[in-house]
Amino acid sequence: MRARSDPSHPTPIPADGPLHAHLVLSSRFENIEIAERALIDLCEDAGFSGDDSYWIVTALREATANAIRHGNKQDPEKTVIIDFRVHSGEVRIRVEDQGEGFDLDTVPDPTDPGYLLRPSGRGIFYMRQFMTRVEFSRAPGGGTVVEMTRRLGAETRSSINEE
Repeated sequence: MRARSDPSHPTPIPADGPLHAHLVLSSRFENIEIAERALIDLCEDAGFSGDDSYWIVTALREATANAIRHGNKQDPEKTVIIDFRVHSGEVRIRVEDQGEGFDLDTVPDPTDPGYLLRPSGRGIFYMRQFMTRVEFSRAPGGGTVVEMTRRLGAETRSSINEE
């Protein structure tokens, strides 16, 4: 991510150059705002629409909250590592926690009638709705890695439902 000396006169970025940021945050919910702000800045610098940015940031918020709550068990001594890369109309986000990992097959489907009224449990569902691609894997030292991509102009589940 680039620094701006005068926010009212941003330095132009070459259209073909990648934008990226690397964050290492302690597992505190208030740090989600830091990650959101970094991603919003990258999306603005890349010229993304407000709608695209909103859905991308919502997916980031869900992934980061899951890393803090479920992965790191809200232990502020553990970190969440977040990488952003914006290039050629595509946003890639990688969120890694230091938890024990989980089995994706054991996560209930929030659209099942028995789970519709539950106040939580929709994070993975939302990520999949708002992003073009979402993949889960084990981090090399343990924990979970979530990699998400959104291509501008590509259909996502949420864009299909808007029509």
